[in-house]
Order: sequence, then C-alpha cells, then structure tokens
Amino acid sequence: MMKNIQPWVFASLALTQVSCDQQEEKLPLPNILWIVSEDNSPFIGAYGDEFATTPVLDSLASKGTLYVNAFATSPVCAPARSTLITGMYANSMGTENMRSNYPIPEDFRFFPTYLREAGYYTTNNSKKDYNTLDQEEAWHESSKTATYLNRKPGQRFFHVQNIHVSHESSLHDSIPWEELIHDPEKVPIPDYHPKNDAMKHDWAQYYDKVQMMDAEVGKILKELQESGLADSTIVFYYSDHGGVVGRSKRFIFESGLHVPFIISFPEMYRHLAPTSAGEKSGRLVSFVDFGPTVLSLAGIKVPENMQGKPFIGKYTSPEKDFTYGYRGRMDEKLDLVRSVRDKQYRYVRNYMPHKKYGQFIQYLWRAPSMRAWEQAYLQGELDETQSAFFNEKPAEELYDVTRDPDNVVNLAKVDEYKDILLKLRAEQERWIKEIKDVGFIPEPLVEEVSSEMPVYEYVRQEGFPYERIYETARMASSRDIAYADELLKRMDDPHPAIRYWAVTGAIILEMESPAVITVLKNRLEDEKAFIAAAAAEALHKSGVMEGVLEGLSYAMDSEYQMTRVYALNVLSQMGEDALPLKEKIGTLITGDPGTSVYDIREAMNIIENLE
Repeated sequence: MMKNIQPWVFASLALTQVSCDQQEEKLPLPNILWIVSEDNSPFIGAYGDEFATTPVLDSLASKGTLYVNAFATSPVCAPARSTLITGMYANSMGTENMRSNYPIPEDFRFFPTYLREAGYYTTNNSKKDYNTLDQEEAWHESSKTATYLNRKPGQRFFHVQNIHVSHESSLHDSIPWEELIHDPEKVPIPDYHPKNDAMKHDWAQYYDKVQMMDAEVGKILKELQESGLADSTIVFYYSDHGGVVGRSKRFIFESGLHVPFIISFPEMYRHLAPTSAGEKSGRLVSFVDFGPTVLSLAGIKVPENMQGKPFIGKYTSPEKDFTYGYRGRMDEKLDLVRSVRDKQYRYVRNYMPHKKYGQFIQYLWRAPSMRAWEQAYLQGELDETQSAFFNEKPAEELYDVTRDPDNVVNLAKVDEYKDILLKLRAEQERWIKEIKDVGFIPEPLVEEVSSEMPVYEYVRQEGFPYERIYETARMASSRDIAYADELLKRMDDPHPAIRYWAVTGAIILEMESPAVITVLKNRLEDEKAFIAAAAAEALHKSGVMEGVLEGLSYAMDSEYQMTRVYALNVLSQMGEDALPLKEKIGTLITGDPGTSVYDIREAMNIIENLE
C-alpha cells in the first residue's frame, strides 16, 4: 500500500532519477561492435545445447544478456541483411527475394549513415549482401581489411565483423569421418531428418564448424581487449539467420528464423543492460529492430520511416507481442510464405502451398546430407515426419514451439487451438496490410516497375488496388474450392497481379471446369508473359497440353529474367512433357551461372534432368 509513504520519499526518488540521467548524459557514447556469424541456429552451450563446444560464447553470455527470443526476419542471408541494414521489413521494400538488386526509396538510408553523420567511425569487414542498390556512404571502409583501429584518436566506432566459417558451404566438402571433432554417432538429430550416415556426418561436421566459429569470436574479442577499447565497447553477437542442415536455412521454421543473440555491456554501460550479467531476456526481438537499437545506444533518434523499434538505449520502445518472418523466391525456385511468432506459438501461412517444401535448389543440394535425404525419400525409407519435406504444403501451419521446437506437429486443424490460430492469422493479415507487403506483386512485375520507381512507392500510388491483390492471393492459396467462382471472374481483372493470383488459384484448387479451361487458354497470350506461364502450369496440371508449350515458349522469350524463371519453374515440373522445348531451354544457358543468374541455373537443372 502507498498511502503511508511520505511526500519527501517521492521527491528523493525523483532527484535520484535526475541524478542518474545527468550521469548518463556525461558518459561518452559507447563504441559498438557487431560480431555476425553465418547460417547457424543457437547450437551454443549457453542456449542449453550440451553437444555444442562454444566456450567463448558461453563466457560472453555469462557476462552479458542472452536473448532467448531473437529472430531473423528471413531465413536466408540477403533478405535478412536487407532488413538489418535499413531497419525496414524487406517484404515492404521489395527486397525479400533472394539476391535481387531492386531500388528502395531514397530516404531509406542504411542506418550506419546516421552514425557516421553523428561522428562515429563506421566499418564493415566485410560481407554486405544487402539485396538492394548499395549505399557506400554508410561506411568509412567496407573491406576484408576494414578495422575500427584506423579511426581518429578518441573517435567512437561502430564496426561489423563477419565470420564465414559456419556458412552453408562448409558442408559441401566432407571432412573424413575419423577426423571429425564431434562424434557422428552421438550428434543430436531432429525428428524430421533420417538418421543415416550422411546426415549424422553433416550434423557432426556442422558442430565442428560452430566450434571453429566460436574460436573466431574469441580472436575478435581478444583484439578488442588488446586495443584497450573493451571497457568502452558494447558487443553484439548474433547469427544472420538459422541453419544450416536441410530444412533450416531458407525455411520458415524455428530452425531457419531463431538465432543466437548475446549483448555484452562493459561496466561503464552496465546501466543500459536489460538484465543483470549472465541473465536471460525473454523479450521478443527481431532483425528489424537491430539497427534502430544501435542508433538508440548512440543517442540518435530513430528516423520515422524505420519500421524497427529500439529494445535498449535512450529511445527504448515497449516490448512487441509478435515477430514476423517472410520467405520469397529462394535462388531459382519460387515460393511465398509468411509467419508470425509470439512467445509460445509460430503461425505459418503458405501462399504457394502447391509448391512442396523441398523444391530442388542447386546450391542447397550440394550438401551430401541433402542428397542422401532425398534418396531415402525416393526409396521409401522415411517415416511420415521425415517425408513431409518432399510433399506439398498445407495453407496454414501452427506450432507450439515450447513443446515442439522442431515444428513437426501441425496444430492448425486441431480444435483445441482454434482461438490461437484465429488470433495469429488475424495478426499476420493485419501486418501484411499495414506494411503493404509487396511480396504479393509477382516478381516479374517488380522487375518491370523498378526501372521507373521503387516497388515500395508503386504500391502506394493513389488508387492502387493493394487490398484486392492481397485478397485474391489469400483466396487462391486457401485450398478452399468455395472461392473458385470468384477466382474465375478475377482471371480477367485489369490488374496483372490480380490476374496472376486468380490463375494461380486454378493451380492450387485444381479448377478444371470447361469455363476455367477456356479462360486459361486465353491467358496463354496475356500481355504479361509471367501470367501465361502460370496459365500453362494450370492447364498442364489439368491434363491439357494444347497451347501449353507455346505459352511457356512465349514467357521464355521475355526480356525480364524473372519471367523466364517463372516459365522455367513450370517446365522443371513437367518431366518428359518439357522435351519439345529442350533445345530452347538450352539456349538460355549462356555464360557463367553466377549468384544471381537464376534463369541460367534453372535451365541447367532442367537440361540435366531431361538427359
């Protein structure tokens, strides 16, 4: 009860608060060091992983704050880093598809720019991969030799140090079984993976790589200590997304989005820490918040156009109830998935449920465990849980993460969880509309309009039918045949995004009436060739070949790479029915299939299968 507290107590408390605030204002601004590892989930002792060998990170956690609910916004590097550098959801800017280079509005500045303007020395060593046009002015230096040690005497710094040893590519070359540090026979393997030798080996090899990553963290912290700057530097450690054995990186499960995240505060800035040293924070934090939080620590007010909110520092915001995730095109394969996570449940909405989880992606399949997993599936050696990866997806998924951290028990159709499903579904739809998620604009159209304006601005034009586009995508992907008649009407809509989603609905809902077939044949000559590719897929799935190859040939002739990718994605599913176009597909294979030449990569996949 408070009625007996004397007025002088409140005055004393107020004076104490003022004194603390004044003391904080007298402190120099902190240096901030980001240590970013690649492609690893919390395979760390401090997170309770008893198989992991991570003494450096365990020690860092014992002196700092470990976040148990930290999440990437996308389960793959470039879209995730796009959000990190801007404080914006990549799917609101048009940068959610893997390795694209679409423009964003000029006033969306990379957040280190604000630090640099405030006097910080900003350096990055050395990965960028921001999935949009670069803003070189964000850094004093960004290179493999960039270091905070080159700053002016006394100048505060923000430095990013990337660690590559745990990247997915570390599994492409197998270490001999007898040379592995971690025992393959004892390695923990999730229920969705078969426990064959290849899988045991890759899991053990990956734990080895995480151990090496931990040692790299140690070297970075040692350099900081030797520089004499450790006492004035706040250290962030996190991974750029989850990973890395199949069904983690690239996939909207805990294994793809849940990341390790530790912040260590020197004594000078201990008052900024959200917990005592060595304690854990259950606060939900997301990559969209990381940049704004750095600005907050540096005393810089977060720009109003940033969607992220600081979770520590001068401008700390109230805790969020949810974090959000998105998956778009992954390399050469199309997909569209959105997710919402609270502290107990993950909701997933598949907007292309007809595309199986395990679509063949050339880079992913370089891992021996991935090839062995698929082979075991083809030979009928897997149980239902292990086989699910190679099947089509439901429209909705719901997981109780506390009981089911591997996300294998879908509760979306369990009556007991209906209220939770409805709550998270509504939140997902609210968020999509709030940020005007441009993932629902087919990427060939994004590629086209980006020559004139950022797609962020395109969907905000007066009269733009955004909600009707999203509504069409929602109906099309619902797996509910009740929407068939309305989707048929929308196949002739004036807006190409609406036509595209209506035609996609014919694929997902397997609409095969004579009226639908007639309209689909008309769409084979749509002025937007990516719609012709979708119509060809719908007709082929219905067993109709008339005009299909012509429609796909038309799409392959497009000047837009993503229209060609859309057509090739259809051809990759057609088996021998694609043979008449083999020669034409081969003509697309010109030059080196580099990191973002996805039409070449998909054409190579098809030719290899046809041969």
